[in-house]
Amino acid sequence: MTSFSSLPARALLALCIAASSPGALAADAKLEEAMAQGGLQKISVKGIELAFARPGAKLSAYDKVIVDPVNVTFARDWKPKKTGSSLSLPEEDKERIRSGVAKAVHEEFVRELSSKSTYQVVTSPGPGVLRVKPDIMNLYVSAPDTGGAARSRTYVSSAGRMTLLAELSDSASGEVQARVVDRREAPNNTRMTLSGSVENAAEAREIAAGWARTLRAALDRAHGIGGK
Repeated sequence: MTSFSSLPARALLALCIAASSPGALAADAKLEEAMAQGGLQKISVKGIELAFARPGAKLSAYDKVIVDPVNVTFARDWKPKKTGSSLSLPEEDKERIRSGVAKAVHEEFVRELSSKSTYQVVTSPGPGVLRVKPDIMNLYVSAPDTGGAARSRTYVSSAGRMTLLAELSDSASGEVQARVVDRREAPNNTRMTLSGSVENAAEAREIAAGWARTLRAALDRAHGIGGK
């Protein structure tokens, strides 16, 4: 369960991220102010656009990790249409995309952290357990697949973009140890590629796996975020 003390900060962070224009996250003063809530200070983490940590936080104190369910919110400028139509994408299709991305991101975090680090992934809080709360903001799917005929599918150079907001906290006390924000866009290709449910899911998993590898590397070093 997310710490109640972190809820105002997360709400403010969500508002700041939603209001930030693409590529301007690191330059947003209001976002940085929200990231610093609770006494956190700005640090540098390779592969992450913006990171704040509690002074003296020691991730080496944790040997287990719990990954919370992922919340997903769409970009405000995302106004998808049904494939081959001028009609808006039905809410059930939006929900399918939302739940699919949430599932993919959670699975990639669990997979990466459990298979390639010395940290045990658990499902219950307790001493020595670091809680990781990864959420996806500003999700923009360039060409959502609505299950239409293959001839109606769209060729695009990118599957879309999304922003990670992750909060790391002590699972026993609820005290926030670090927050990170990072925006990623699916790679642009020199050749246009078919965009459908499979392709979009693969791009989302690839991005999520990259975020999880960055976190896992920081945990393995035990000083990528916070102190030794």
